[in-house]
Amino acid sequence: MSSSLPIYLQIHDKLKEDIEKGRWAIGDRLPSERELAVHFNVSRMTLRQAIQTLADEGILERKIGSGTYVARKKVQEKMIGTTSFTQIMVSQNRTPSSKTVSYFIAKPNSSEQAKLQLSEEDSILRMERIRYADGIPICFEVASIPYFLVEKYSKSEISTSLYQMLEEKGGYKIGHANQTISAMLASEQISEYLEIKRGDAILRLRQISYLEDGRPFEYVRTQYAGNRFEFYLEK
Repeated sequence: MSSSLPIYLQIHDKLKEDIEKGRWAIGDRLPSERELAVHFNVSRMTLRQAIQTLADEGILERKIGSGTYVARKKVQEKMIGTTSFTQIMVSQNRTPSSKTVSYFIAKPNSSEQAKLQLSEEDSILRMERIRYADGIPICFEVASIPYFLVEKYSKSEISTSLYQMLEEKGGYKIGHANQTISAMLASEQISEYLEIKRGDAILRLRQISYLEDGRPFEYVRTQYAGNRFEFYLEK
């Protein structure tokens, strides 16, 4: 493989392409991690990163003790409005805070290109955070943001409240969001981040947020502790 993307993201893109081309159909079981690692000539840790990223995006589904499968499409429910985590916590008189796990500039993978309407030549800010309410971990979030929108601002400004910064300092107006929710079980890493048990219930939200002019400005994959957060849906 020859690309500026990290190896695990190159594998992510290749597996996603194979699924889209029909190599594996919905519900099919993928080869084992060992077989795929040998096929791509990488360590199982690197291969596992690619698989987990696809699982986080809802493309694959990992079943403990069984294997990894092409995920079936979930029933989607529309939620009204675009609200940041910080705004939600403040509205409920709770104190929001965040711990940044990783923060770096990168080239977008194929999913990020599609969701954010970017080319492979563009750059994104990819940020992983644990979000807290009153000091209690609520969710783990991976956010991808077109870099040109935030390059003038500091890490502290962006990671504290992206929406507030874009509105107050960038002069942008936040528009609508497309959201999908599904259920899953907490992985070992997520259980450590959220201080829950491995296998506990997780609510997974995938969201694309748009500016008022229709441009996507954020692609987020969030995993919420199931016993600490609920979604309210309006029709």
